[in-house]
Amino acid sequence: MATPQFGERGPALAYRDRPAAFGVLTREDGRVAVVVVEKPGYPPWCDLPGGALEPGEDDAAAMVREFGEETGLTVAPVALIGRADQYFVTTDGEPRNNRQALFEARLVREAPALKLEVDHALAWLAPLEAIARLRHDSHSWAVALLQRRRQQV
Repeated sequence: MATPQFGERGPALAYRDRPAAFGVLTREDGRVAVVVVEKPGYPPWCDLPGGALEPGEDDAAAMVREFGEETGLTVAPVALIGRADQYFVTTDGEPRNNRQALFEARLVREAPALKLEVDHALAWLAPLEAIARLRHDSHSWAVALLQRRRQQV
């Protein structure tokens, strides 16, 4: 199966591949963890917790590390939901193609000392609200795919 590609490629932009990993964490009440990101000069947006891999890091380790840095939560990967690519332009103006691993995650514990990203705030959204508000279509796709899989069990 081919990896789905999301986002629109600007014709004059050279997109650099960026390996990344993100997690979908769902509470017992069904709400999904997202991070609300606030950067000066931009309206706030929602992303799944996660981000770029560091050199030598695998997908699962990157998801766990990034989740902690953005939310102050320690999580563990449960299963790979899927892989997807997402064209986007960073707030620094860099065109990127996130080559993503998207994981179902489970909460291990709260760990406030892990939180490093001061411009990221944890929020819990109902699945349909998360799907509607997430900035990247690939993130919405992962949440929807996980919801569909859970209904089929």
